[in-house]
Amino acid sequence: MTNPLPHDHVTPFKGSEKGKKEQVAEMFDHIAGRYDFMNRFLSARIDVTWRRKAISLFKKDQPRTILDIATGTGDMAIMACKMLNPDKVTGIDISRQMLEVGKKKVEKEGLVEKIQLQHGDSETINFAENTFDAGMVAFGVRNFENLEKGLSEILRVLKPGGQLVIVEFTKPRQPVRSLYNWYMGFVAPQLARWFKQNKDAYKYLNESSNAFPAREHLRDILTKVGFADARYKSLSLGICCIYTGRKPVR
Repeated sequence: MTNPLPHDHVTPFKGSEKGKKEQVAEMFDHIAGRYDFMNRFLSARIDVTWRRKAISLFKKDQPRTILDIATGTGDMAIMACKMLNPDKVTGIDISRQMLEVGKKKVEKEGLVEKIQLQHGDSETINFAENTFDAGMVAFGVRNFENLEKGLSEILRVLKPGGQLVIVEFTKPRQPVRSLYNWYMGFVAPQLARWFKQNKDAYKYLNESSNAFPAREHLRDILTKVGFADARYKSLSLGICCIYTGRKPVR
């Protein structure tokens, strides 16, 4: 049974009659063209370091097939190919415009034979059970309409023993939290407006991050839906966390 969490009800557009999933797709369609630039700018490129740390956790397993959930513009898929040299990375996302940007990046990197980006719902993954050696989600689980359902779907399509790695923003502890809240609640939306981006998108980032179950809570949810050896590690003074778990070998 997958129960909705308070975070699941945080949506990008206040007053919209559309569901969270539709709103998230619409939001990312609007910002797709400048998404990569704004990510690098607002994080001072530290998000690249976070992604690299996450992917390095797969090196011991050497997965041949990887599912990149909420792939966006394909950053994780491209980096995983370069770092791990798998046979194939499949990326799925609900935003068609983000995928279009990602496909151009994949082509530019000469990785068309290894990376397949396709439209897909993270909570209804269109693959059979036990398909992938590994799964990864970078800054995407907070956008799930039903977090537990999405995590359960990832578990389903992983092979026994397959590892899931999640990178996600968290609420830093004091005294960093006050500065973080000010930056994400005021500075980031203003910068987005100056760069002619969608201000609501960056307000949503702050609100969804604040409401998202972090650290021990998300670790416990991973265990609840069936992952074994669920763990987390804080990065950059608690601004971000990497979570891991494995599909049990029965």
